[in-house]
Parts: sequence; C-alpha cells; structure tokens
Amino acid sequence: MNIELFEFTSVHTTSKLVELENESALQVIKSEKIMEFDENTYSKVENRSFHNGVIEVKVLSKLLPDAPDFARGFIGIAFRISEDDSSFESFYVRPTNGRVNNPVRKNRGVQYFSYPKYTFDYFRNRGITDFEGPADIGLDEWITIKAVIKDQKAVFYVNNEDVPTLIVDNLILGAKTRGSIGLFVDIGTQGFFKDLEITSYD
Repeated sequence: MNIELFEFTSVHTTSKLVELENESALQVIKSEKIMEFDENTYSKVENRSFHNGVIEVKVLSKLLPDAPDFARGFIGIAFRISEDDSSFESFYVRPTNGRVNNPVRKNRGVQYFSYPKYTFDYFRNRGITDFEGPADIGLDEWITIKAVIKDQKAVFYVNNEDVPTLIVDNLILGAKTRGSIGLFVDIGTQGFFKDLEITSYD
C-alpha cells in the first residue's frame, strides 16, 4: 500500500514524506537518543492496533554524513508497541553487514530484540546467538522485509525468500500482547520506507 495512505507519529525521530526514485517514501531519522542502541526510535502508524498477522515493507538505508564508524544502516520494524512506547518487539537489518568477508559480522545481518530490556547487547553479553542471522543485503538498495506473527511466534523474511531469515519461537512480551506498528531506525541511519502492507488476523 502506498505509504501516503498511512498517518504516522514520530517517536524520538523526525519523519516526512519525500520523493525517492520517483516514488513517495517516508524518511525517518533519529532525533533523540542519538547514541543509544535498540531504543524506541520509530515513526508509529496511527490508529492501528496489531496482535497477529503480517507486516511487510520495503526499506532503504543510507548512512548519515555524521554516522559513527560502528553505524550499520540499522532499519526495520517495531510491532506490538505499547500505548506509552515503553515496550515493543522488533526486527531490523544491518545492511553494511550483508556482504562483508568477516563471518562474525556477516552473521549479524538481521536482528530481533524486545524493548526495553532484551537488546542485542543483552543477548551478545550472554552469548545468545539465536536472535541474529545473515542476509544478502546492502546500503542504498530497496530491501523487502516481512514479519509473520502468530501469538508467541514470529517468522522474519528478507527479499521475498521462501526460507525464513530468522525465526523467534518465544516472543519475549508474550503471546497476548497487542499494540501499534512502527518503522524503526537506529544510530547513523537515514531510513526510507515504502509499500507498507499490514494484514491483521485478529
């Protein structure tokens, strides 16, 4: 669906409709919590409560001129966002990791996390690798991401592949959580989103 058909609320970000490659896209950039990872930094879809269903969107990531060396082009989706933005689940991609020769970085192309406590840093510090995986992606290109969510399970796909990129069998916020959907960016990212499709099962 055309991104112009949705209304958004910026949460610790600035967002605006722009023209990119002769198409409308929503540009999202962090405006607060600039140097904090895995925070509630997204543009939130208004008037939409989501529990189970499918979220699909095309994302394109550029690095900002002042992006730090560790910026990876972080961009993705948040879902089941609480009304006060104090908790949510998320999948995002790291486009700069998609095609590197470093096997450790390459395996960190995609990420699941659960706000506020269960960030990528939380998992890595405990040696938990279940919530990251590789993907053939890069900066400055449109990447299709899709999450299929059913109760406590979420399956994440990249670029219309038949095989999931990441499967999370136990969403940390639980099976019954319901909330908003957000278009997520992180440190150093100038993010663009188009063709958002939301299908609710309940």
